[in-house]
Amino acid sequence: MPVLNHYKTWVFDCDGVLLDSNRVKTGAFYETARPYGEDKARMLVDYHVRNGGISRYVKFEHFLVSIVGRREVEPVELDELLDRYAGYVKQGLRNCEVASGLAELRQNTQGARWLVVSGGDQKELREVFHDRGLAGHFDGGIFGSPETKDDILSRELASGVIEQPAVFVGDSQYDIEAASRAGLDFIFLSKWSESRHDFMNAIARLESIRSIVDTLG
Repeated sequence: MPVLNHYKTWVFDCDGVLLDSNRVKTGAFYETARPYGEDKARMLVDYHVRNGGISRYVKFEHFLVSIVGRREVEPVELDELLDRYAGYVKQGLRNCEVASGLAELRQNTQGARWLVVSGGDQKELREVFHDRGLAGHFDGGIFGSPETKDDILSRELASGVIEQPAVFVGDSQYDIEAASRAGLDFIFLSKWSESRHDFMNAIARLESIRSIVDTLG
């Protein structure tokens, strides 16, 4: 309990932390890219897994330029990929498992402000959290792409919504790096992570960040 009460603000990633949705999104990336060829779809999945926490906008731009070989990204083609991906993801987010300890943790941190800062689409996140009865936990707001996590954290720190001491709960290398840049403590949630190896590499480079494993499991 002393550790829980230490923080004025809790910031959560969504996929692999609040929702068991990493596999949903990995499958959606594959299915969305498959019309371009299964080899290219697998390359996108590999890029996605290596870059957990980065928005779909960045990943599909990378796909078109670096994997498909487009000289530049055509907005129409990018929008088609994003719409197709959103269609695959939508149902999965409404049916996947919610972190089992979430309500208990909220009860034990009533004095703290909670936020979601995710690489997922902001509008989609807000709809899903509302529909699943989770939005009420997050009195600090639910934020996502197309803004980056770095930009969201910087803005919410500057506005005073994120008060220190604060902690970021994530499951990827990008999460720990974003937390470090923002000056937040970090909790790594390994249960649903696709980035355990990347996390160990990141924590070795960022020894000043405190790690508490599987708090919500």
